Formats: sequence, structure tokens, C-alpha cells
Amino acid sequence: MPTVADVLSKKAERGGAGIVTVTPEDRVLDAVKVMNDHRIGSVIVVDKTDGKMVGIFTERDLLTRVVAEGLKPESTKVADVMTRRVVCCSRQTSADELRSVIREKRVRHIPVVDDDTPVGMVSIGDLNNARTEDLEQTVQYLELYLRSSGG
Repeated sequence: MPTVADVLSKKAERGGAGIVTVTPEDRVLDAVKVMNDHRIGSVIVVDKTDGKMVGIFTERDLLTRVVAEGLKPESTKVADVMTRRVVCCSRQTSADELRSVIREKRVRHIPVVDDDTPVGMVSIGDLNNARTEDLEQTVQYLELYLRSSGG
């Protein structure tokens, strides 16, 4: 059964974004520029002194807490609008378990942490890509088996 470590490895092979962070003191506009530059839907918010995760800032946060509230992205701090209670996982979490958590909690991005320090980010898209690759590999093995067995 694939783990989050396997998903992160496959993501890296495809050239996916590594860990992308901002600090609570950063302005929302700067965080959004970082997200656009990396073509991602969320960034991990870390304490600038120790690198520990203190939250996550997502597209949903931007829409519900900034745009819908009429706040100015150029003057609003990430700390004021980020999600503080973050659903996280470890490298050892199974991909199937993480898929269930994503469905249950209705989130799209899950930070991977080691002792509150971010080591990666997994999205529902990453899980879907990993699952697709696994299924393609299974089909290839079955086709080889059928050819070699004369079936």
C-alpha cells in the first residue's frame, strides 16, 4: 500500500513544487504572488524563527476571509486570515487513509510534517496522479501476464 512518502517521491519525479512557505507577517498579496509563481493552491505558514508550521493559507482563505470580507490584500497580514487548525499527516500515512481524510474534512491540501516542521505538501491532485500511475502499472503487468500465458 503506497504511503505519503511514495506520493511525495512521485511528485518530485514529475517536478512538482517542494515546500513553499510564507510567514504570518507576510502580506496576503505577497502570499498570493508566491502561490501564482509556483502554480499552487496553498502555502504553509511557518514561524520565521524556528520554521515550525503555524498555519496554512489557501485559495479558500483568500476567497472567504479576504475577498468576501472586503479586506485589502496589500495591507492584510497572512496571520489575520490563515487557517490555524491544520489537518496534517506524516510520511508514513497511507495514501488511502489520506484520501479518506481529504474527503471527510473537505480539504484539498495536506501538509506533511515531522515534529511540526513541514517536509512536504500533498494535494488531492497528487493523490489522484499517484493512483493513476499505480493503475497504469497494474494494467501493464496484467497485459504482460496475459501475453506470456497465451491468454
